[in-house]
Amino acid sequence: MTSKKVVELFYDVVSPYSWLGFEVMCRYRNVWNIELKLRPAFLGGIMQGAGNKPPGLVPNKFTYMTKDMNRLAKYFEVPINPPSDPFEVMFEKGSLSAMRFVTAVQQIEKGGDKQVERVSRELWRRIWSEDKDITQPQSFSEAAKKAGLTDSKIEEALKLCTSQEIKDKLKHTTEEALNYGAFGFPMVICHIDGKPEMFFGSDRFELMANCMGEKWLGPTPNSSASKL
Repeated sequence: MTSKKVVELFYDVVSPYSWLGFEVMCRYRNVWNIELKLRPAFLGGIMQGAGNKPPGLVPNKFTYMTKDMNRLAKYFEVPINPPSDPFEVMFEKGSLSAMRFVTAVQQIEKGGDKQVERVSRELWRRIWSEDKDITQPQSFSEAAKKAGLTDSKIEEALKLCTSQEIKDKLKHTTEEALNYGAFGFPMVICHIDGKPEMFFGSDRFELMANCMGEKWLGPTPNSSASKL
């Protein structure tokens, strides 16, 4: 067995495409010979830093994306149900506070990233499946509780997420993504033969597998995996 390839997944819970990429990479972390590193970052900072514009602001693209999201949800088996007002959720409320909370959870977690994975998933579920808020401390508490965090851990993360330390950490991770060439999320960086290879979006898994010498077995490689 060759050494595991390090794979970094940069994501933001405001992005439904990031949810698709996130679930696929989590499913493949024990299928491919990889070490998956979750890198929560701020999509708003990426768009500004890269000079990019959200595709949803183009009317025809927005119409297409709405229909396509339903197909993608079925294909990837991820329970995406767009919120009643996607524009408000994505562009007015945003995800800065939510991603600071995820970063705080990552900061206090020891021995792995299961809590980060579960909290991220619950925040995605709130915004992209249940049409619920992800901007208020109570929302973070509810998501973290569903993710299995103890009350003491939740309280610790809530306090930490407003600290300068966490603000700086999220900003640094976002800057790292920009330095890799990010212009949107999800972004996956596969470290192959000492060289970082960047893949953008949730439709590059077959090419990613080929570059790493792995096999793409579809969006659900383990058919016995529990449904989301």
